[in-house]
Amino acid sequence: MSKNYLERIPMRPEGLMWEIDDENIVTLSIENKGFANKIAQKLLKKPKISYIHLDELGSFVWTIMDGKADIIELGEMVLEHFGEKCEPVYERLAKYLQILSSYGFVNWKDGKK
Repeated sequence: MSKNYLERIPMRPEGLMWEIDDENIVTLSIENKGFANKIAQKLLKKPKISYIHLDELGSFVWTIMDGKADIIELGEMVLEHFGEKCEPVYERLAKYLQILSSYGFVNWKDGKK
């Protein structure tokens, strides 16, 4: 792992389904798999697919995560697009990506440096 967290490169996992609407909002489609989910689907009416709707900032970040840009570069693009309203950009971006990662919605590559 790289020494600086901001030099890590986030990537969208292969096979994770998502779509973008006319307002540039991203929705992730998460299939609820496994034995426990099958039971929950029957007993608790848990849906077979859960839909995660990202907000404007999260949707923008999702679309620019190409597996090549590190968090520093993504932050520069976010700042250019949203200006001051996204500040503090790196703290927000790092936390957002940590949350996505905790749910398995982001994979990581070590930084280029």
